[in-house]
Amino acid sequence: MAGVGLPLRRMLADDSYAGLLGAYGYAGLVSTGPWVLSIVGMLAIGAIASGTADGRAADLLVWITYATAASLILTGPLLLVFGRFVADCSYRERQELILPNLLGALELTTLASGALASAVVCIGFREPVVCSALLIATFVAFCDGWVLLVLLSGVRAHGAVVLVFFAAQLTSVVGALAMRSLGFEGLLLGFLVGQVGAVFGMFLLIIRAFPGEQGVHFEFLRASPAGRELAAIGLVFYVGTWVDKAVFWFAGETSMPAFGPLRTSALYDLPIFLAYLSAIPAMAVFFLRLEADFAQHCSAFVRAVQGGAPLSQIERIHAALVASVRRGFAEILQVQGITLVVILLGGPALLRAVDISTLHLRLLLVDAAAVALQVMFLAILNVLFYLDERRPALALIAVFAAGNLGFTLVTQALGPDWYGFGFALAALAASAAGLPVLSRKLERLDREIFLRQPLWPSRRRPPGTQRDGEPSSPP
Repeated sequence: MAGVGLPLRRMLADDSYAGLLGAYGYAGLVSTGPWVLSIVGMLAIGAIASGTADGRAADLLVWITYATAASLILTGPLLLVFGRFVADCSYRERQELILPNLLGALELTTLASGALASAVVCIGFREPVVCSALLIATFVAFCDGWVLLVLLSGVRAHGAVVLVFFAAQLTSVVGALAMRSLGFEGLLLGFLVGQVGAVFGMFLLIIRAFPGEQGVHFEFLRASPAGRELAAIGLVFYVGTWVDKAVFWFAGETSMPAFGPLRTSALYDLPIFLAYLSAIPAMAVFFLRLEADFAQHCSAFVRAVQGGAPLSQIERIHAALVASVRRGFAEILQVQGITLVVILLGGPALLRAVDISTLHLRLLLVDAAAVALQVMFLAILNVLFYLDERRPALALIAVFAAGNLGFTLVTQALGPDWYGFGFALAALAASAAGLPVLSRKLERLDREIFLRQPLWPSRRRPPGTQRDGEPSSPP
C-alpha cells in the first residue's frame, strides 16, 4: 500500500489517544472501507428487492455472491502476476509501462470473463435476453474491478478511493430503488449502474496517478518462475477460500435451489457472513502494524544489507523487524479475542436483529473463531510476500485449501453439530504450519538477503524479468 504508511506513522507519532484512534480508524477505513461499503450496499439492495412484485430478491443476492466467488477465482492468477509487474515497474522507475499493461490486463479479463459468463448464462439459465445480458455484464464488471483494485493501492489518494466506492454503492442502491418496478431486470440494472460507475471511477483515479504510453501492452504475461508461482498462489488461494461454501451450497441436505442451476445454504452462509464482519477490527490492527511498522523496518533492513552497513546496525534493524512482527500478531490475537467475547455476549441479539434463529449462535462463534485464525494466516502470508518467499506461501495456501475441502467434507458428514469446524481446522492447520516457517525465515533473514546480492552490478533488464535469487522489488 504505497504511501499509506506515512500518514499512519504521523498519527502514531502524535503519542496521544486521539492519534492512536485516528491511526486505527484510518487503517480500518483504507483496509476494509470498500469491502464494508459493498456489503452494506448488498444488504440495502436485498431489503429493497424484498418489496418487488416478482419476489426474486433472493435471486439477486445469490447471483452477486456467485459472481463474486467466480470472478475472484477467475482473476486470481492474474491479480498477483500483474501486481508484481506493477511493483517492478515502480521499483525500476518505468511507470510509463503501467497504463498500457493495465489496458492489456483489462482487455484480457473482459474477453475471458465475458466468454465464460456468456457460456454459463446461455447454457445454465433460462432468462430473457435482457436479463442474460445484465447477468453477463455484472460478472464482467466484477472481474475488471478486481484488476483495477491492484493499482488503487498505488494511487495514494485513499480518501478518494473510499469516496468512489461510497458513490458507487449509493448509486447501486438508488438505482435499484428507482427501477425495482421493472422487476428482477430493474434491480439488476440498478445494481450494475453502480458497479460500472465504480469501475470507471477507479480507472480515472489510476489514469491521473499513472500517465503512460499509448496502446495496449502485455509485458506482464512474460513467462518467469515468479509469475508462475504467483499465478498458482492466486488460483489456489481463492479456490481454497470459497471451497467450504461450495461444499455446503451443493450438498443436498444443507442447501436448496435458488436461481437457475445455483443453490444456496442459508444455514451456513448467514453466520459466516456475520463472522467475516467481526474480523474488521483485527484487519485494521494487522494493516496498521504491517504498513506503519513492519514495512518501514523491512525496507530499512534491505537497504542496510545492500548498502554495506555495519553488522551491529543490521542486527539492530533485524531485531526491530522481528519485534514488529511479534507485536502485530499479539495485537491481532488480543483484538480478535475481545471481538469473540463481544459476539458471545451480543450474539443472540445480533441474530435476532437479522432474523436468524439463535440456534445458529454456536455456528456463529465457530465461524468467528475460524475467521480470526484466517486473519492470522493472512498476516503470515503477507509477511512472506514482503520477504518474497513465494514457495513457502504457496505450500501454506495449498495446506489451507486442501484442509478446507477435506475437513469440511468430514464435518458435514458428522452432522450439524460439527458445521463450521472444517473451515476453522483448515485455518488452524495453515496458521500452525506457517508460524514456524515464518520464524525460521526471520531468523535467517540477514544471511539470505546477503547471499542474494549480486557479485557485480548487472545490466538493467525489463520489468518482471529478474532472475530468482535477486532482491525483489518492494511490495
